[in-house]
Amino acid sequence: MTADVGAACALPTPAPAPGAAPRTWQGPGAAERLAILRRTRSVAIVGASANASRASYFVATYLLSSSPYDVYFVNPRATEILGRPVYPSLAALPVVPDLVDVFRRHDDLPSVLDETIDVGARTLWLQLGSWHEDVARRAEAAGLEVVMDRCVKIEHARFHGGLHLAGFDTGVISSRRGLR
Repeated sequence: MTADVGAACALPTPAPAPGAAPRTWQGPGAAERLAILRRTRSVAIVGASANASRASYFVATYLLSSSPYDVYFVNPRATEILGRPVYPSLAALPVVPDLVDVFRRHDDLPSVLDETIDVGARTLWLQLGSWHEDVARRAEAAGLEVVMDRCVKIEHARFHGGLHLAGFDTGVISSRRGLR
């Protein structure tokens, strides 16, 4: 009997908000997410922030220090993050990113998808809490791989033994601080 590797790595799916449509789109399992991360050489963080309290900043610092990826920042209102240039759009990047990691509002996701398709990226990755089934279906129809409601940092750390980094040594992934 073989166990489903994806089930062991899956994060619990939150109940839909009252009045929200139920989730029907199925994302890639653990093996497919690992394959995506292994194929990836460059990551563009759309919605990158220089604010150290923002999730995109935390992900950026992790990717720069603990991954082999070339990391690019996209934010039309910033010029430099972590000593690196920030580009106003995906089209302005000096490379075609393999993976586009998105930290933008729900209503912005269709336009981010359009940019992602236009530049020829392979993967659209929507961060924790970000779910847009129409965008996922359009992206897949355009030939992109899609991951939603998952954190690139957490997934990379999970697959590469890094959950002990940056305080993740409990095996429990939570944004809440423990009692002291």
